[in-house]
Amino acid sequence: MNLSINATHDPNLRSWVGSANPVGTDFPIQNLPLGVFRRPGEVGVSRIGVAIGDQILDLFQCIQAGLFQDFSEKLQEACAASVLNPLMASGQDAVSSLRRRCSELLRQGSQQPDLESGILVAIAEVELLLPAAIGDYTDFYASIFHATNVGKLFRPDNPLLPNYKYVPIAYHGRASSIIPSDTPIVRPGGQRKPPTETMPSFGPTQLLDYELEVGFFVGTGNPLGQPVAIDQAEEHIFGLCLVNDWSARDIQAWEYQPLGPFLAKSFATTLSPWVVTLEALAPFRCPAFSRPAEDPSPLPYLASSSNTEWGGIDLTLEVWIRSAQMRSTGMAPFQLSCTSFRNMYWTIAQMLTHHTSNGCNLRPGDLLASGTVSGPELGSQGCLLEITQRGAHPIELPTGETRSFLADGDEVILRGYCEKPGYVRIGFGECRGIVVERGKDKTE
Repeated sequence: MNLSINATHDPNLRSWVGSANPVGTDFPIQNLPLGVFRRPGEVGVSRIGVAIGDQILDLFQCIQAGLFQDFSEKLQEACAASVLNPLMASGQDAVSSLRRRCSELLRQGSQQPDLESGILVAIAEVELLLPAAIGDYTDFYASIFHATNVGKLFRPDNPLLPNYKYVPIAYHGRASSIIPSDTPIVRPGGQRKPPTETMPSFGPTQLLDYELEVGFFVGTGNPLGQPVAIDQAEEHIFGLCLVNDWSARDIQAWEYQPLGPFLAKSFATTLSPWVVTLEALAPFRCPAFSRPAEDPSPLPYLASSSNTEWGGIDLTLEVWIRSAQMRSTGMAPFQLSCTSFRNMYWTIAQMLTHHTSNGCNLRPGDLLASGTVSGPELGSQGCLLEITQRGAHPIELPTGETRSFLADGDEVILRGYCEKPGYVRIGFGECRGIVVERGKDKTE
């Protein structure tokens, strides 16, 4: 596990980029997340950047300015690429070298680079893109609280299926419909069959939902036929981001048997633009979820003393909503829930290890998501299906509007951050999407 605390985590560091220094900012110099962006007027051109305060350090411009001369040719090429995949493939040592160099460049007391070289650009001025070319996407079901809450709605006497505590459950998602934050979410259509109807019908979903999730990108891959051992799993993880796995619950209820999620999930999955590296998260590692004494221990290939001791991540996650009416009157978003990633039944290492246990080959830039993150307390549920009990208990917004599921014009905002005494708080930025009305379709 990449748990080493080094000079880049020093809580006393400050940046000459002033916006990186206020308490509570998402992107202080101790964070340095990576993303991909496009400058104004540069059609078809994308670059890798590092978020610092409200600015982006442009890695291509850093190379042009001779600031990365100590890097190998391969690492410089990865920094100059249009997506993060080559950097992901270069391994954690290379990523750590880049992080250390960016920290040195950006800290107070260092020789400030020539800003005329264009190495900095304001986040507000650019278009933020997907951070990687995502070849494959796998979505897990790793929160036992979410699985139990949902199971109770359909199987009150037996909410968890017999395999849940033995195997990290997942499905293979649709990579082509993964979209960057702020992309509109077109209400999907599909077959639905309410219990009161004898025949299914086709039309826009009436039960649109969000799912609060954490995603993690594969760094170095594994060859086909060669599983990754649990103690080496995190060596293959590049970093984490926020994920909203939008879900059409009425379509899902009709189609999921016997093969699982399909069109109810494949219409859109939103990612936050910034990837927080595993190294940046080192101060915020924590023990894996403590399983009740009556629960079975993980099978040997999923068991590790280091994973038990440090496999968790103390990451706070929030969901906010703002309706069209709220936006029109200038109202702030309304918080729906707050939970923690440390409550996950399965760790990121266990998810990756299980994924490769049959010899499946993962590749740089593949995305794995945790599934809905929910906690045990009221107010810690990660989707409306849980919060409203399948629509039976609608929530009320500050405007007096009620919601059982999402309406057209609703904006969902996911936020995440890590904080701990003795270290600087780091954030994940936001993952946003506004639901828009489905256009008329000839198939309807």
